[in-house]
Amino acid sequence: MKYQQQNISANDFEECIKCTICTAYCPVMAVNPDYPGPKMAGPDGERYRLKSPEFYDKALKYCLNCKRCEISCPSNVKIGDIIQSARIKYDKSKPKLRDHILAETDVMGALASPFAPIVNPILKTKIAKLALDNVLGVDRHRNFPEYVSKRFAPWFKKQEAEQLKYPKHIAYFHGCYVNNQNPGMGKDLVKIMNAIGYGVLPLEKQKCCGVAKIANKLIDRAQHDARINLKSIRKAVDEGMPVLGTSSTCIFTMRDEYPHLLGLDNADVKNDILLATVFLARKVNSGEIKLVFRNDYHKKISYHTPCHMQKLGWATYSKELMKMIPGVEFVVLPSQCCGIAGTYGFKKENYKYSQEIGSEVFDNIRNANPDYVATDCETCKWQIEMSTGYTVKNPIEILAEALDFEETRKANNL
Repeated sequence: MKYQQQNISANDFEECIKCTICTAYCPVMAVNPDYPGPKMAGPDGERYRLKSPEFYDKALKYCLNCKRCEISCPSNVKIGDIIQSARIKYDKSKPKLRDHILAETDVMGALASPFAPIVNPILKTKIAKLALDNVLGVDRHRNFPEYVSKRFAPWFKKQEAEQLKYPKHIAYFHGCYVNNQNPGMGKDLVKIMNAIGYGVLPLEKQKCCGVAKIANKLIDRAQHDARINLKSIRKAVDEGMPVLGTSSTCIFTMRDEYPHLLGLDNADVKNDILLATVFLARKVNSGEIKLVFRNDYHKKISYHTPCHMQKLGWATYSKELMKMIPGVEFVVLPSQCCGIAGTYGFKKENYKYSQEIGSEVFDNIRNANPDYVATDCETCKWQIEMSTGYTVKNPIEILAEALDFEETRKANNL
């Protein structure tokens, strides 16, 4: 099915009161004079685009889709959705080879992982960086996350028989990052869930959440993958399992972008798609489970709130869990965009803006000088590690380091 523009009233552009609060909160406006800003690109521009597609402004490509305009809007106008829908509908330029490569994360992971010991060093060389810059338009200053030789999915499948022995179960959407670059985090989640009495099972089939394809206008491919994911999610929910993820952007995409930008109804399962930290914090707060932490774990941790986590309104859950660790000195950084926005910050034409947007985040981290930075988004991790040199970990990884697994099992009568 080809992309069809949503009924415009669903994005409530008529409710815009022209207060310009969204403009004040837009991270792009502060660094890029070519971007008209969320009010002009969104509700105002839509009024003109409805009259004629000729009013479409190609500068809308500079939008990060960070959703901070929507968070700040007092009238709940879906400004980011209006902008992204306009890009999908009116921008007739074809995705470049670079855009396909950056967006096809499943394909690239399958190709690169068997040759990870060769691919990773090559991608770090000056020659490779110059070639990517000059030929594909991937900025030479950008570092690539490293691939792993042994991906998560094959290991995960082998655990199924053992996981079925647990009385309760959750289904895990691991996503491309855990599968291709950080299988250890997936294993951490399995270990944590097992310690509180839950088995962790794979979805019947899963594809990339689609966020990179949406950003690069590969809408047919994004819809194809989303349908596969929704079919597997519905099967898991029908079997009584919530579907958990460890990436805030993956979860946000499946919950919000599938219906808003891909036109795929997920209302029947939306509330069953959760971030793992949300699931854990709610279970702890209800008294259903207990977490027991090591006495010898002492770290200073600064928390960076990813933009899509801010939009979901779930940062409080990740922060709650880390505050439970007795030996942690916890610092919450001001909620600001780090600038990478998935594939956005990899592109040569955006790299400068990406770094300028994130500059305050980088300065705040340096001033805090933590042992770790915590964040729920892998691309935020890549941006912060590259730009500051500080180690960034997902809250699930930090919980796995800090938990006393033996005592946690005892506390949960296992």
